[in-house]
Amino acid sequence: MPKFTGRFHGRTKDIHNKNAKVGVLLTNLGTPDEPTASALKRYLREFLSDPRVVEIPRLIWLIILHGIILNIRPKKSAKLYESIWTPSGSPLLVISKQQKEAVAKVLAEKYGDDVKVELAMRYGKPTINDALDKLQLAGVSKIVALPLYPQYAGPTVGSSFDAIVNKIKTWRWIPSLSFISGYHDNPKYIAALAQSVTKHIEEHGKPDKLVLSFHGMPKYFLEQGDPYYCFCVKTTRLLIEALALSDDDFVMTFQSRFGKAEWLQPYTDATLIELANNNNKHIAIISPAFSADCLETLEELEHENRDLFLGAGGEKYHYIPALNSDEKHIEAIVDLISAEITL
Repeated sequence: MPKFTGRFHGRTKDIHNKNAKVGVLLTNLGTPDEPTASALKRYLREFLSDPRVVEIPRLIWLIILHGIILNIRPKKSAKLYESIWTPSGSPLLVISKQQKEAVAKVLAEKYGDDVKVELAMRYGKPTINDALDKLQLAGVSKIVALPLYPQYAGPTVGSSFDAIVNKIKTWRWIPSLSFISGYHDNPKYIAALAQSVTKHIEEHGKPDKLVLSFHGMPKYFLEQGDPYYCFCVKTTRLLIEALALSDDDFVMTFQSRFGKAEWLQPYTDATLIELANNNNKHIAIISPAFSADCLETLEELEHENRDLFLGAGGEKYHYIPALNSDEKHIEAIVDLISAEITL
């Protein structure tokens, strides 16, 4: 029998035996590089070209997108982003980096160098492709992917899965993949939400109504089988139970409509006006669909919808921030990931 000489053919750099055994990929939707019309045009082109996001026949939609929307919307959107932009950049990216560092710190304490964490955005930078390249270079044998959307939806979680698989399927060696498709009913996530609401009520008093505003979605998606609406309902029920509130204490709504099609209802903006007209003077609003504050919360909920409510006769309006890098939120995320790690 031939004696092993210790010599190998081909590559001399063995990338498959590095320290990291598990790669963790955290993703979120994305953000433009800067609050300018040109940056928004690049971002919106990528975002709105995704067939998971807009389910209109491709040829018709691409004509509308490139002929109308990309010539009008970027300038308007840039002004909105400019109103929330920070010295450190886009709030979503800044917060996502904080989440990544917090998760990496806890996982390092538990697993040492065996786990490597990367952050990526579905649209914009840092890209999913670049993050996966880093994990491949580290020689991980398993990847745990967690899109940071509590409630599964095709345009968010489904699209993230598409992008991850499209990259990994080009690799010669494909590692094991665990894809966490949501955590809408995770007990620690619900507990973190409940704690944030309780803390707010302790500081500002109990509102006439607690508004749970989820990101909107065309009603057609629900009719075609997307479970997002059902998951929003379950998150709402579990949170209300955790807070021991009655049916009269809250309302569930949907925000951020786009286009002329019917979206999930009731609509947040219309509901806020109706609440004010019905003598609800004090409301608190939270958006459990967002793991990190972004344009839809910091501009739409914090400012635009505040003006609607106060303009209709409301007196006290409070936005309860997203969980962001709150310790309880990070604990929930780490638990989700740890359940998929075996070393």
